[in-house]
Amino acid sequence: MSGEQLRRCLLFGAALNTKPQPLRNPDESGDAAHVSLEGMHSSVEVPHHGAGFWQQWRAFVGPAILVSVGYMDPGNWGTDLQGGAQFKYGLLWVVGLASLMAIFMQVISARLGVVTSKDLAQCCRDWYPGWARWPNWLMSEVAIGACDLAEVLGSAVALNLLFHIPLLWAVIITGLDVLLLLGLQRFGMRTIEAVVVLLIATIGVCYFIEIFVLPQTQPSFLEMGRALISPHVRQAGMLYIAVGIIGATVMPHNLYLHSALVQSRQLQKDEPSIRKAIRFNSIDSVVALSIAFFVNAAILVLAAMVFFGKESTTLAGGQVVRFAADSDWIRLAYLTLAPLLGATAASTLFAVALLASGQSSTITGTLAGQVVMEGFMRWRIKPWVRRLITRTLAILPAVLVIGLRGDSSVTDLLVLSQVVLALQLPFAMFPLLQFTSSRKRMGTWRNGWFLLIAGWGSAILITAMDVFGLPESLKAAWHVIVGG
Repeated sequence: MSGEQLRRCLLFGAALNTKPQPLRNPDESGDAAHVSLEGMHSSVEVPHHGAGFWQQWRAFVGPAILVSVGYMDPGNWGTDLQGGAQFKYGLLWVVGLASLMAIFMQVISARLGVVTSKDLAQCCRDWYPGWARWPNWLMSEVAIGACDLAEVLGSAVALNLLFHIPLLWAVIITGLDVLLLLGLQRFGMRTIEAVVVLLIATIGVCYFIEIFVLPQTQPSFLEMGRALISPHVRQAGMLYIAVGIIGATVMPHNLYLHSALVQSRQLQKDEPSIRKAIRFNSIDSVVALSIAFFVNAAILVLAAMVFFGKESTTLAGGQVVRFAADSDWIRLAYLTLAPLLGATAASTLFAVALLASGQSSTITGTLAGQVVMEGFMRWRIKPWVRRLITRTLAILPAVLVIGLRGDSSVTDLLVLSQVVLALQLPFAMFPLLQFTSSRKRMGTWRNGWFLLIAGWGSAILITAMDVFGLPESLKAAWHVIVGG
């Protein structure tokens, strides 16, 4: 055997013994890959693509659960409570439609991350002209700031209700939750996922007890079914709340986050492994976001049962609480659940679920901020510094408005934050759909006809609702700002 033949045999043997490598950026040159969430990237092992269903499902489940908490954050509470109180089940179809569109968009986002080994922010940076980087990043940061404002307000209201801390001080205390995320990140992705699952379970159990165990009245499932299949926004104020619900449900920063979180798994680049990863991430998205839909529907239904058609209620101490279109529905829900539903525990459960909602959203909001900053700008800063900056920017407007207008401004701020999210959504959705519909970027894994129709249809509908509702949204925003 000649020396050249021996060299070729050795190379062939080495290739056979080489372990599959994680999927890499196809556009990558000699430089090291710039990965999202570096400490968590490829940190979770996945079994061989021939392994059993449950073994594979256990490995892939998690990213969509983290994403789903954004669909159950305090912003949803503000919009869903207001929608149920004012229009009963009239906006339940919006919750269902928004949840369905969210499933489509998150499935597509996960597909982008699996196939390209890039998150959406990295794709925008690499595949769009350089001048687009700054405005895209700034708009994403505005959306994350609006989301964080909702988390600040939700957690602060929960602390205020549970421990009677003045709301202004409770807002300031929420800045300390940076320590929570800092501690969790040291234990890895699986620990973060487990904590978030526990918080989601807390929310779900609280609402299950409130609706099916504690209340004297039961929701009319027939009426709810009719509301789901008969969409309309005929009543005054409905469109504004509908846009807010969509903004609270389909969240732009989650599209960036999901495409990064799927890369926490040790993805392989062979065809069976990619197909398996897409399949199980899609299952993960459908299950997690279906749970989020039921939680959101439960919030709206609870508000419809407690508030709709009533003008006031009398608390245990004899105080009469009157209901109006501009009421602080989160606070009213806490105060009135006990006398209206006949169980003191209902109020406590409501506040505990609200606190769990705020804290779980805090975790994923910070991760999304890291993904956006690193993806668009390639700036790496310590998570606690990133969290401190984001939370400070969210606390300042909350402190300013609450200091000037008092506690009654909470629901206004929550709804406004969700409208801001809805207005920013097209700037995340259309790039995502453009990339995942491209054979050049995705190859044979580009969106099929069903995802093409569902994805583009969702994006166009959301954008149309944003534009149609813009005048009313701007009017409401001005009302929140000036307090008129």
